[in-house]
Amino acid sequence: MSIHIAAEKGQIAESILLPGDPLRAQFIAENYLDEPVLFNKVRNMFGYTGRYKGARVSVMGTGMGMPSHSIYVNELIRDYGCRRLVRIGTCGALRAEIKVRDLILGLSASTDSAVNKIRFQGMDYAPAPSFRLLKAAYDYAVEKKLPVHVGKIVSSDSFYTEDPDQWKLWAKFGVIGVEMEAAELYTLAAKYGVEALAILTVSDHLVTGEATTSAERETSFKAMVEAGFAAALA
Repeated sequence: MSIHIAAEKGQIAESILLPGDPLRAQFIAENYLDEPVLFNKVRNMFGYTGRYKGARVSVMGTGMGMPSHSIYVNELIRDYGCRRLVRIGTCGALRAEIKVRDLILGLSASTDSAVNKIRFQGMDYAPAPSFRLLKAAYDYAVEKKLPVHVGKIVSSDSFYTEDPDQWKLWAKFGVIGVEMEAAELYTLAAKYGVEALAILTVSDHLVTGEATTSAERETSFKAMVEAGFAAALA
């Protein structure tokens, strides 16, 4: 048992999906896993372990933003032995050719956060995913004919920014999506020598202004979930 997770040793699988929303974790457990067992409800951050197509796998919410995500990822790796961590979440698209509900696989994760500046004493670090997990997710998407894009993303500390056009600078430098957690996930995976990937569904579009509802974000992103399982269990 760790500070923020009430699971006993052995209750969490080495492969785990990490949605931000704990209700999405609950939905995935109830609709995709055989014999799901609740291992955590501390702070209502639900976590479950079950089987997907016979393979043991877990799913757990991590909250919004890098500080919350960092707490859970640190404990999942350090205290529970997770080795393959796949973030499944939403993002905003920064390129016109990318459509709402398309998938984005984060090839790298820039950030406006000070977390890595502090960690690396002012130096820059380039957070990147496991190529093996990325390839597994990409191959699955191609096989299933899903709209998928592989490219640079940015993890922002601010959902509401003072400059509404701030995203345009990231887009100018080839960034295709914005979210709030992947840079910390990729950095912690490198620190601990484990594998990680961010698979994102485009929920809103900074170019066109199109957006999905909160209910759709919680329950309807089937392609992302199944690609997440393909990567986590590769």
